[in-house]
Amino acid sequence: MKVFSFFAILLLSVSLLHAANGTMIQVPAGEEKIAGYLAKPAGKGPFPALLLVHEWWGLNDQIKGIADRLAGEGYLALAVDLYGGRVAADADQAHMLMAGLSDDNAVKFLQAGFDYLQSQPDVQKDRIGSIGWCMGGGYSLLLALNQPKLAACVMFYGRVVLNQEKMKQLNCPVLGLFGEKDQAITPMDAMQFNKMGEVLGKDVEVHEYKDAGHGFFNETGKNYNAEASKDAWAKTTAFLAKNLKKT
Repeated sequence: MKVFSFFAILLLSVSLLHAANGTMIQVPAGEEKIAGYLAKPAGKGPFPALLLVHEWWGLNDQIKGIADRLAGEGYLALAVDLYGGRVAADADQAHMLMAGLSDDNAVKFLQAGFDYLQSQPDVQKDRIGSIGWCMGGGYSLLLALNQPKLAACVMFYGRVVLNQEKMKQLNCPVLGLFGEKDQAITPMDAMQFNKMGEVLGKDVEVHEYKDAGHGFFNETGKNYNAEASKDAWAKTTAFLAKNLKKT
């Protein structure tokens, strides 16, 4: 019984510690406000910053945990809530929430998050990047195509753009991380995206993981791949350091 109590207290302590790492804030978005989870690094800024874009599940604890990890890497991290506080409990609900979010509104909310980061005195205004997963990976790229001041873009198995006219709008380096077993964003799509970047002279870097499927980075999901996740995180932090911490 004492052992159980000890571990219960330990788990509660870890939970409370996680909850204390970041803060839920309100971000102005035109005439409305949207919620966001803000995680700050230790020490004194100004810091490079990252805008996180959640999966189709919504702004859940898994995404907040990544924001905390990125804050630990020295970035002021803001995860914007694109669903107005709703978090999906299953795939059907996630699909419904994603279907109810238009590209225009997603870009509007992400632009609001970008503007918020630029307004903060502890943010290096020319070193703001975006990173997203699944649905959020596609929106991370979409923000890069619509925000010329974005300094870097990371997309995990997100929807790619295969239109040359749209790709011409890209001004920042892009890191794309995909799984070869992904049935949503196929290896062919990823390679075409990479090739188009080369043709247009864009800084696009694509990596594919042989034994990984869609959602391989999400440790709470059924497709989690520890080996691919570890390597992808190493590539992500190296890419971000190169583009957002450069001197």
